[in-house]
Amino acid sequence: MWALLVLVGTAAVSAQLQDLAFDGQKVFRVIPQNEEQVEIITALASSMQVDFWQPDSVTLVKPKMQVDFRVEADKSFEVENLLAQNKMEYRVLIDNLQTVVDAQFDSKVRTAGHSYEKYNKWETIAAWTADIAAQNPELVSRSVIGETYEGRQMYLLKVGKSGMNKKAIFMDCGFHAREWISPAFCQRFVKEAVETYGKDSVMTKLLNSLDFYILPVLNIDGYVYTWTNNRMWRKTRSKNAGSSCLGTDPNRNFDAGWCTAGASNRPCDSTYCGRAPESEKETKALADFIRNHLSTIKAYITIHSYSQMLLFPYSYTYKHPVNYEELNSIARAASQQLASLHNTKYTYGPGAETIYLAAGGSDDWAYDQGIKYSFTFELRDTGAYGFLLPESQIKPTCEETLLAIKYIANYVLGHLY
Repeated sequence: MWALLVLVGTAAVSAQLQDLAFDGQKVFRVIPQNEEQVEIITALASSMQVDFWQPDSVTLVKPKMQVDFRVEADKSFEVENLLAQNKMEYRVLIDNLQTVVDAQFDSKVRTAGHSYEKYNKWETIAAWTADIAAQNPELVSRSVIGETYEGRQMYLLKVGKSGMNKKAIFMDCGFHAREWISPAFCQRFVKEAVETYGKDSVMTKLLNSLDFYILPVLNIDGYVYTWTNNRMWRKTRSKNAGSSCLGTDPNRNFDAGWCTAGASNRPCDSTYCGRAPESEKETKALADFIRNHLSTIKAYITIHSYSQMLLFPYSYTYKHPVNYEELNSIARAASQQLASLHNTKYTYGPGAETIYLAAGGSDDWAYDQGIKYSFTFELRDTGAYGFLLPESQIKPTCEETLLAIKYIANYVLGHLY
């Protein structure tokens, strides 16, 4: 195993990454049956360090909900005892997290450089943004929309054939640092766009008629940190006044029901909403760009993982959007397109009722700016690997997701407003 990793140049990364930081850690899946069992999970989270994978926070746990969480190695016995004593339905999703962390790097591709079938470090992605634009000047241009808290440039790719008065679709990846499959998709989308233009009739039509603004990684500092220090990091890396805890959840930092339901005002929490809407340099850069291009941007798509869902507004309220029926039928058809390739089943619907209330999300914010086609993808899987999807699944995941994105883009093109 290690010999193989040395060959693909990732042993150093894996060793540097986590040494054996996750050795013995377990990921549990519990389905609380009633409020009493929800309270047991809440008590557990207050008595020890619990990393909630799904939902994002203990405050979102409710009866009959599937709850995935990670605990430290020395606490797993205690957790199992507590669950068993209270006759709670549970199973161990991941028995030793370190094994799964190491197994992510299972790609057979032999290159130290950029690959569409491997997880790429930020420096590699940044260089790729320059290369893909230089190699495809007729279709791709690169700009900088801002810089991160730690001073890294935020690169945006504009993909499309140049033309007059073109409308656009904005798509971002890498909001949450540990969701590595997300940036992998944005890279793959650009590859497919430039390689199939002139060959695939739908892609050709889309690029002739629309521009795609692609932000390969929003939370760059967090993404870098998942490679160097902690693979399970989620938030940004900004300092919080009066707290030793770093970072804000960028997807709770938008002005859409900001910091109400499903977001925390405590800096140490993984769903911390920040000191104000757009307090983060990264979210402010994204929001500024969209505000400055509101007349042209007709759809907003944000890529996350995991759970295989296609969500649309609202997440900060149970209220349905005005064009609920239309968004629901687009999501249904896009999910069918996605499933047609590898039979991967997606759930779809408005965020709040499909998963849980979560305020301050970019999709709700974009919708409230007047972008009436706004979608969040939660890519593979449904918990077997969670955020640690193996590289061998990058290609099939991206291929199937591309079908859904093309469907949505084609629909938007036919329904410009």
